[in-house]
Amino acid sequence: MVVRRASLWLLAGALATATAWAALAPVTSSSRDEHFVIPRGTWAARMAGNKVEILPSEIRLTLGLKDILVLENRDEVPQLFGPVLMMPGQSFRLPFSMAASYQFVCTAHASGQMTITVEPPVATPWARLRWRVRGLVFKLREAQLPTHHA
Repeated sequence: MVVRRASLWLLAGALATATAWAALAPVTSSSRDEHFVIPRGTWAARMAGNKVEILPSEIRLTLGLKDILVLENRDEVPQLFGPVLMMPGQSFRLPFSMAASYQFVCTAHASGQMTITVEPPVATPWARLRWRVRGLVFKLREAQLPTHHA
């Protein structure tokens, strides 16, 4: 019984330490780009009647960390993203400077629409904790889906 209680206290202490670090440690990013690729054969697969999910229905960006959306068209046909026509082999960089939710027409997306949610900078401990937890959940989900990042 004593060993079990000590183990629980040790686990609670480790959890509290990890939570404190996640809330208090500064958040950094090696690049401000969030890069997505439209792979070769996307259009052909859609025309063949296949359900092709290459981009998420919502992309979440964070000001000051990951606030530049980069789309790269590796398909054989042009793709439309908002007012921009990306020819095969072209990339498009879209920087964001204001936190908001944006709707774009996107021919590479199965629904033809894409939402970009840009969140404010992670300046408070709660915001840092929420940002790290959301990133962990995203990575777990991404591990279960086909790859769409470059």
